[in-house]
Amino acid sequence: MENRFMFSTGIENSYPTIRLPDGTMKRIDSMEKSGHYQRWKEDFNLVKDMGLEFLRYGPPYYKVHLGPNRYDWAFTDETFNYLKEVDITPIVDLCHFGVPDWIGDFQNPDWPVHFAEYARAFARRFPYLQFYTPVNEIFIAATFSAQYGWWNERLASDKAFVTALKNLCKANVLAMQAILEVHPQAIFIQSESSEYFHACHPACIPQAEFLNEKRFLSLDLTYGYPVSVIMYEYLLKNGMTEEEYNWFRDNNIKAKCIMGNDYYWTNEHLVHKDGTTSASGEVFGYYVITHQYFSRYRLPIMHTETNMKEPDAVNWLQKQWANVYRLRQDGVPIMGFTWYSLTDQVDWDTALREDAGRVNQLGLYDLDRKIRPVGIAYNEIVEEWKEVLAKESYGVHMNY
Repeated sequence: MENRFMFSTGIENSYPTIRLPDGTMKRIDSMEKSGHYQRWKEDFNLVKDMGLEFLRYGPPYYKVHLGPNRYDWAFTDETFNYLKEVDITPIVDLCHFGVPDWIGDFQNPDWPVHFAEYARAFARRFPYLQFYTPVNEIFIAATFSAQYGWWNERLASDKAFVTALKNLCKANVLAMQAILEVHPQAIFIQSESSEYFHACHPACIPQAEFLNEKRFLSLDLTYGYPVSVIMYEYLLKNGMTEEEYNWFRDNNIKAKCIMGNDYYWTNEHLVHKDGTTSASGEVFGYYVITHQYFSRYRLPIMHTETNMKEPDAVNWLQKQWANVYRLRQDGVPIMGFTWYSLTDQVDWDTALREDAGRVNQLGLYDLDRKIRPVGIAYNEIVEEWKEVLAKESYGVHMNY
């Protein structure tokens, strides 16, 4: 057993479906847009060059899961076997904002069981893997798909949001249970967006308070945490039954979890008098908001995503790292840090709603695989801090 702080990056692998201006549907595959399918071996070697031992990475779920108990493992076998060869530990990202065509979308009540079968099959194929994010950013997946009408089902109602939310959370819990049947020592690092809503005016306080309760719903259900009366009434009013709610309480596997939380410049919001919201930029910051989540769930933490475009990336990295280390000094068991992602991303400036091909300069490397200043700065942080962190009390224990 070894005590290690998890310095990490990730391969951006979103794959929601959107409607194009001509009315046709298209799946937006971020690994395709970044060239990862052709350059995956080069990408993994860049992770090693950065001095990183951990990588948030997952196969393209929609390409692998062909139907009930039907899988195409070809690309997954190649990539995960190479990760093992070069001694990079994946944090396996099994569902990232989309489902296979045969499932339909997050409104499908049969999907959680099918997804658990997929998770079990994956764990059996790679029984040595320990770290998983079964469903990435549940709150964002449900919000963008079923509240804002941007992705997948493209619905915009509270009822659609609650349906997507309960299906995503159930899939997450069932997948964790299925993986544990194969690997009892598995650890689940839930990558979830950490949010906060600021009232612009005293009249906005009730709406801000409601949204600041709603932001916790995905983790409340996943961890079996009792929701507030207001949220309980909201869930029941919008289609969740009492039996469905109690299922999450009775299937709590919180003890196997690290609360991964993500923080971007867009994670804090202003609530306006007309009920709308807009990005506020950084007001409280990662330290304050993470403390709110830690106080609620009392779980070990990992900073699982952050980035900033050039030319502000290096300053943002240093600020995020300062927040992480201050949390550790103040007694919060924070296990890791992630700059997301390895390479620049494409079309995230419109949250993947457009298929424009615009490159977003957010990576440690550009799309030609040339290192950016933030990549150099991150490598320096890893080299300068890893020995110090290894001697401190908080770290993940690795199985060998």
